[in-house]
Parts: sequence; C-alpha cells; structure tokens
Amino acid sequence: MAEGAQARSVASRPAMTHQVAKLVFWGVRGSTPTLERDTWRYGGNTPCLELTAPDGTKFILDCGTGLRTLGNHLTERRRGMGIEAHILVTHYHWDHIQGIPFFHPFFESQNRFHFYSFQSKYLGPNSLEQVFAAQLASPYFPVDVTMMTAARDFREVANGETWDIHGTRITARYLNHPQGCLGYRIETTGGSIVYATDNEPGEHTCDQNLRQLAHGADVLIYDAQYSPEQLASERKGWGHSSWLEGVKIAREAKARNLILFHHDPDSPDKVVDGFLSAARQEFPATWAATEGMSISLSERGVAVDMKETRLGIRRRLRFAATVSGQTEDGRPFEEKAVVRDISLQGAYLALRSRPRLQSEVRVVIEASSDPTVSSVMTLRGTVVHFELGREKNQNGVGVVFIEDPDPGRPRD
Repeated sequence: MAEGAQARSVASRPAMTHQVAKLVFWGVRGSTPTLERDTWRYGGNTPCLELTAPDGTKFILDCGTGLRTLGNHLTERRRGMGIEAHILVTHYHWDHIQGIPFFHPFFESQNRFHFYSFQSKYLGPNSLEQVFAAQLASPYFPVDVTMMTAARDFREVANGETWDIHGTRITARYLNHPQGCLGYRIETTGGSIVYATDNEPGEHTCDQNLRQLAHGADVLIYDAQYSPEQLASERKGWGHSSWLEGVKIAREAKARNLILFHHDPDSPDKVVDGFLSAARQEFPATWAATEGMSISLSERGVAVDMKETRLGIRRRLRFAATVSGQTEDGRPFEEKAVVRDISLQGAYLALRSRPRLQSEVRVVIEASSDPTVSSVMTLRGTVVHFELGREKNQNGVGVVFIEDPDPGRPRD
C-alpha cells in the first residue's frame, strides 16, 4: 500500500474531542478569481483559510478574495461582538491580498487584527503595512485606509523564525517564488498544519525549508497549480508546482494528508479532478482544496468534511436510484438507494455504503414507477458530504453533479 494510506485515520465526520483545531477553506484558486461555470465546483475565490485553534484563537491564512466571504461569515456569527485574529500573509502578490478592502470586520472599531509576513527587498521596512495601505490607495479604491477603524498591528518575521501565540507555535520559512514567499507550519494541541502555497521546486535551500516545515505534519497544503508536464515546460520559472511534487514531498516528509491547493484559473473542475485522481494513485490520503471544505484535527485523527453550502435550492422528493462508486477503503459498490432531495447542482442520497469524499459516483435515477414510461436518468457526481447513520439505518450522502454528456463508469 502506498505511503500515507496507513497514516492517522481520515474520516468524514469531526473527531469528538475537546482538543480540536478546525481549518476552513474560503478561497482555493490561484492567480486570479474565476467566475466560469466549469470552475464552480472547487471554487473561484483566491487564497484565504480560517484556522481556529483548540483554545479558540483565530488565524487567517492569506487575504485573497475568499476573505470577503469569511468576513461576512464572522460578522454574522459574532453579531456585534469583537473579533480578534492573527493573519499570516505568505506574500504580496495580488491574489493573496486583494480581499483586504472587502473584509467588513476591518471597518469596525471593536475588532483587532495582528498581521505577520516578511520584509520585502523591494519595499524595505514596514513592507506589510505599506502593502495593506496600498490596497486602499487612490485612485484604485474610493476610500482610504483611515476608514478602517479596527485595531491593527504588523510584525515582519525572518526566515526560520518561530513564535508562540496562546500555545500555538508558528514557524516561517522561505519558499521559492518570484519576489519572495513564506511557508508556515502551525502546531496546535489538536495537530499540525503546513501551508505551503506558491512554491516552485528545484531551489535547494527552499526545497530543504519546505521539507523541514512539512516533516510529520498532519496536513500539508501544497501548491498544485500545474500538471507535471506544464511545470517541466511552458510554466517552468513561474513559481508554482504540481500534484506530483506534492506527492513526493508528502512521502519524503512523512506528512499524513496532502491537500492540493492554488488551482490554476484556466483549470476547469475536470482538470482538478484528474490531478486528484492521479495523486491518490500515489498517495491515497490526498484531497483537492474546495471552498467550504473543512478539516478537523485532534488526537483521534484528521477529519475532512465537505459542506453542502455549494448546492443550490433543494426540493424534497423521493426517487429510487441505483448508485455505484468506491468506498473509503477502495472497494467498488453498487446498491439500490433513495434520492431524498435534488437540485440542478446535486442531490442528497440515502445509502448503506460509505463512499469516499471527493470520489466519483454514478447515480441512475428511476424517476417514475410507471413501467410504460421511460424515465431513467443517469448522472455522474462527486461526493461532497457524508453523515453516518443520518437516515435511520442508512448514511446521508451529498453529491454535486459533474457535467458529462456521455456518462461513464465512476472513477476515483
């Protein structure tokens, strides 16, 4: 069995323990936001992640366009209560900072934010503060930085620096990317996360930095923007990586789970599907970052869940169906099932089997009980949600449909 398959258990439900760290993906796309229909399933916002440590300390990783959605979520959840967070910025390229002007909590005086990044040789001292203010500079934005009334402080960190925030240890090291980039290792009492986006392999010192960060990590989030063929040819020197390099690093560093991240804006969902499928052949504990995906870490293991927030308005119904796919341990299954509700984007099923998250299933819906009426509909879908025992003796399974004019047999 490939390395990673016997690592800490990967489940589809949160670990039930009080020492839980939770990571949520709000933006996963690289370079520029996308709105195309064929990038909807994984998401089109640029990088932003939210990490809540077991003690409740809040961390935000990067400030791409996903930051706006996170800000709306925090504002709604806190309902006037103060928000405090530590914001780790990897570097200053647009896709990692362009959400700053649209993060509503920055404009509320009861909130406080602590920023961390590196001193740029192009900007000199106070680089991070300069970049922050420049996002609201005239003539690029209609209001200036004085409108942001939340308390802010900025800290520039050095390569290899380690510091503690309320019991969570942070380590920063340089990665190989034009104009510089930091990778972060975040060690909580629930588990360890390495955030290593925007890195191109091949520079010895940065390669060693990355492996030191990733050593034994529970979760490695890694730049997989290009295919191995693109990385070796027309995209060489652009500062990004591939799923194959991610697999190599995860194996060498003995990371337990690999998350493919920073999807190329020109990669439709089916391309990311292909990257994920290829990576899982080499390192089974691999996932493709998706907006709304959450990861819980505790001493019991790592739990991945895919929220159903990306599904459209659902309609309650009851159709018989035949569902086939692969279980979490890789065994094929086919069984009669019930479609509990459906939308144009996906469906909610009741199954005995336990399909793997982000695996493909084939759903054959029998839409009529009248044998004289031809009403069989065959659809492909990818599993985005799982609830053990949700429907009496059956499991609740959420799927998002994959557009395919000629449905075939399911693939993992």
